[in-house]
Amino acid sequence: MEAREVPARRKPGDTRTVSEIKNGAPEWLHGHTDDDEGGRPPSAAVRLYVYALHGCLCEVVFTALWDVLGSGDFRLGGHSSLWALPMYACAIFVIEHLRLRLLARDWSLSARLTAYTLFIYLWEFSWGAGLSLLGACPWDYSGYRFNLGGLVTLEYAVFWALAAFIAEHHVIKNTLKMRLKD
Repeated sequence: MEAREVPARRKPGDTRTVSEIKNGAPEWLHGHTDDDEGGRPPSAAVRLYVYALHGCLCEVVFTALWDVLGSGDFRLGGHSSLWALPMYACAIFVIEHLRLRLLARDWSLSARLTAYTLFIYLWEFSWGAGLSLLGACPWDYSGYRFNLGGLVTLEYAVFWALAAFIAEHHVIKNTLKMRLKD
């Protein structure tokens, strides 16, 4: 079977370069930058760090607000676990790469959010199962009606989709735009 090149499609307002559309990744991932004098892009380690902090901060804010709405606790004593650092770092890092592939294939926003949300559920379930084996799972959704083994709950689907939207449109997008000076 012969491989043929598919012409790159660009929609009005699309700011990606032709090579980004064809390759599904920003040019700097291939060693090219539009502005080499502006600094270097963040390494994978820096991006993982940013994603870990973002995920933990969002979890603390979410749990604080959940407590206000659920029990009227206005102390805003949100909480998280140190396990959240690698969980969120790696999850958002995977979503970063998934985002590039889905954008290159012109997936709609709703299709991308659905894919991210399904990935998040798979990720949360996998981490929860692994941590449960160690007796270290910091969450338990067994009190929710639509839970699976207490490890995931469908009641959070909208929140996970919103988190994926924020990750794609703000966190990942702006982290990839960062330039670091030596």
